Amino acid sequence: MVTSSFPGGFGRRTSARRSGSSSRTGWTPRALWRVRPARRTGSGSGGSSLQQETDKTGYFGSFGGRYVPETLIHALEELEEAYERYKGDPEFVEELEGLSRDFVGRATPFMFAERLTRKWGGANVWFKREDLAHTGAHKINNALGQILLADRMGKSRIIAETGAGQHGVATATVAALYGKECVVYMGEEDTRRQAPNVLRMKLLGAEVRPVTSGSGTLKAALNEAIRDWVTNVEDTHYIIGTVAGPAPYPRIVRDLQAVIGRETEAQARERLGGDPDAVVACVGGGSNAIGIFHPFVGREGVRLVGVEAAGRGLETGEHGASLTGGAPGVLHGSLSYVLQTADGQIREAHSISAGLDYPSVGPEHAYLKDEGLVEYVSVTDEEALEAFLSCSRLEGIIPALESAHAISYAEGLAKELGPGMNMVVNMSGRGDKDIGVVAEHLGIDAREAEEASGDE
Repeated sequence: MVTSSFPGGFGRRTSARRSGSSSRTGWTPRALWRVRPARRTGSGSGGSSLQQETDKTGYFGSFGGRYVPETLIHALEELEEAYERYKGDPEFVEELEGLSRDFVGRATPFMFAERLTRKWGGANVWFKREDLAHTGAHKINNALGQILLADRMGKSRIIAETGAGQHGVATATVAALYGKECVVYMGEEDTRRQAPNVLRMKLLGAEVRPVTSGSGTLKAALNEAIRDWVTNVEDTHYIIGTVAGPAPYPRIVRDLQAVIGRETEAQARERLGGDPDAVVACVGGGSNAIGIFHPFVGREGVRLVGVEAAGRGLETGEHGASLTGGAPGVLHGSLSYVLQTADGQIREAHSISAGLDYPSVGPEHAYLKDEGLVEYVSVTDEEALEAFLSCSRLEGIIPALESAHAISYAEGLAKELGPGMNMVVNMSGRGDKDIGVVAEHLGIDAREAEEASGDE
């Protein structure tokens, strides 16, 4: 058992497991959310059928739910009703598709990483270039969809949490596009190591509120954002940046990010003549990974690998690998895997990557882990740094430190798969935001590096 650390005195004791299993909702995705249904091809834990949709209480199997104060129940129900109403509405879909094309720049490229392929000497390596989406990461896909919902719900004020700053920038961007007031909560430590993104948010008209509590990272920022939402729920929409949080957020964010996987599926068939042999993505909260994995879950012949942050090493306890080193518990409104002490207190996460520095993970990832449908591994700070430099110098692409975790693990997997096989790595974001952090670790003048990162 673990105590929820939901802010505002709403912590509660909860069983680490929910009895029973969810049933399919019967919902068929339409238009922008259309995917080919995946079918499970092998046995997983318990041999149960694949459940990629939540039940009526927002669970993926045993994980998910809505562990929130009564104050937020109406807001979550309102959001769920709006999503159910608009997800198949032709005008909504047309607006979202049009902005995704003309404002975001979708579809993003599917690129052969020739020099890394040659160096690693194994499978062909392909990058799904989410770093080339407007604002520099996959986060814009979710922010854009949610701002359209917020606008139709009549919300005048937008709030968000951010770690690496990419979700904050994406939220500030769409708030500016739709003329909404925007407040972004960011841990004080993250404002220091992601200074370029703080400036971008302010230039876009957002108010950035540093959070000093706890470790001053993503968990603290999320706590403060929820406190704000509880206080201002009538006129405020909270754009959660990942597939975590209370239902219906994990499903909504997943559906909005699944465009990555649908494009990858189509591009692989065009370029490779079929599905890739493996798909690799970093996992913090898990939105970029769930987005690219979604169409391939349960599909025969496609290995899905999520790469968590091992930080200074799993054995040190200073990491962000909740699926690898955590246990089921409640955090920020949902039941998932959580880093916690023996008596159920939430542990602070650590990663060189601000976007992976979170002590839990989206509940669908927890379900996929327990069902054996996705492999979850971890990579240390030093390994991610090596991959960051290797990708920069061999491919001319400076990856986000988050993405560098996936690239690091991909090297060994490419060799394991061998020549003639094809592996896709989700390049979830660009790394100009991380230049100061990398410079500090490499002993380069940090001020020069930070200035260079803003020289675009």
